[in-house]
Amino acid sequence: MTIPGWFERMNQRERVLAVIVVGVVFVLVNLFIWSWLFGAIGRAHAELATRKATRKEQALYVKERALWTKRAEWLQQHQPVLKDPSEASKLLEEQLRPVADKYQILLENPQIGAGETTPNHQTVFATFDTKSEWQPLVHFLYDIQQPEAFIVFENVNLSIDSNEPTKMRGRFKIARWFAPASPKG
Repeated sequence: MTIPGWFERMNQRERVLAVIVVGVVFVLVNLFIWSWLFGAIGRAHAELATRKATRKEQALYVKERALWTKRAEWLQQHQPVLKDPSEASKLLEEQLRPVADKYQILLENPQIGAGETTPNHQTVFATFDTKSEWQPLVHFLYDIQQPEAFIVFENVNLSIDSNEPTKMRGRFKIARWFAPASPKG
C-alpha cells in the first residue's frame, strides 16, 4: 500500500490533525447513521404497538357487534327529534325544574341554549347553579339521568357552601341529546 503524495507532503503536525479530522467526521457520520437506525426501530416498535392495540380494539368491536347493532337500533327508535329551539326551555322548565322542586333544590342563574350539532346528535342545554343538602342532590341527579331521557351531564362542579356547611353548591351544564339532523336533499 502506498501513501498518497498529498499526505507525504504534510508535516507531522498536519498529518495528526488530518487523522483527527477524518476520525471525528467518521464518528459523527456513524453517530448520525446509528441514531437514525435506532430511531427508525423505535418508531417501528411504537407503530407496531399502536397497530396491535387497534387490532385488539377492532376484534372486540367485531365480537360485540350484535350488542352495538342492537344499541344503534334502540337509539334510532327512541332518541327524540329536535323540533325547534324551544326544546332548551322545555328541558329546564318541564324536566329539570319539577325534579328540583320535588327535592327542594334551589335552581339559581338558569341559562339555556342550543348546543353542538354532530353527525351523531344535536343538543340543547341548560346551565344553572344549585343550593341544597347532599342527599336531595343525589336523588335529583339520579332522577334526571335516565337512559330514556337522553339527558347528559356535560359539566358538574360541586362544593360545600362556605356560608352553610350542611349545604352543597353545584354548577351544572346539562344537555339533552336529540337525533342527528336529517340531511336536507
